[in-house]
Amino acid sequence: MAATAGGAGQLWAISDLHISYPENRALVEKMHPDSDEDWLLVAGDVAETVEDVRWALDTLAQRFRRVVWAPGNHELWTHPSDPVTLRGDARYRHLVEVCRELGVTTPEDPYPVWDGPGGPAVVAPLFLLYDYSFLPAGCATKEQGLAYAHGTGVVCSDEYLLHPDPYPSREAWCRARVAETEHRLAGLPADLPVILVNHYPLDRHPTDVLWYPEFALWCGTRLTADWHRRFRVDTMVYGHLHIPRTTWRDGVRFEEVSVGYPREWRTRKQPPGRLRRILPREDEAR
Repeated sequence: MAATAGGAGQLWAISDLHISYPENRALVEKMHPDSDEDWLLVAGDVAETVEDVRWALDTLAQRFRRVVWAPGNHELWTHPSDPVTLRGDARYRHLVEVCRELGVTTPEDPYPVWDGPGGPAVVAPLFLLYDYSFLPAGCATKEQGLAYAHGTGVVCSDEYLLHPDPYPSREAWCRARVAETEHRLAGLPADLPVILVNHYPLDRHPTDVLWYPEFALWCGTRLTADWHRRFRVDTMVYGHLHIPRTTWRDGVRFEEVSVGYPREWRTRKQPPGRLRRILPREDEAR
């Protein structure tokens, strides 16, 4: 595991920055820590192009003591507007190298230990994807689920832009990532709680409030449903759903930290781009 925080500061989180929108880019330009010891967890969907991802993470890395990044589906898109045409795992590995140039911690690096207020705790950024196991009601297979989603018109753009190369399918890539990550988590010290950072929730329950329930197909995997219990998880930080809120499962806090699109955050009472404090906890009430 990597170096610790040093006994001060706060551990913050944010996701789904989507800086291709000028309004969202402006939010990132205004993001600053409260102290020189603050860390920031970024749970994916920074942007669709490598250049934009680099700009946002570089901007934040110059301000926060440590930035920890977990990829979202948008970073993994091979988008027609991006001159970087890498696909699948090669694109992910390229983004990891970009992060390392910037000093940003990725799922491929040693997990750092937060030793500031509320710690110590291992901070584990994850890259797990999804395997179409969050099926719509009445569907028993991926094929049935996708057919139902296409029938409603609610289909994630991943189906056209997120390529699994060299894996034969997104679910095969997901299974490989789950197996590798499970092995790493099993080797963590038994005496430290864990902060998991993943773009998708590890359990299906956060998707129960989706306006379009069929979108859950692209929101995670049942293979991780017990990880919050197995791996001494203090908080599971995620994004993707664009429904920022706190829920509890088996006594474990699930924290959705997304900004979302301007049309979404303009309707909320809270100011946009507000960082969510993970440690020390803002509210112990359950």
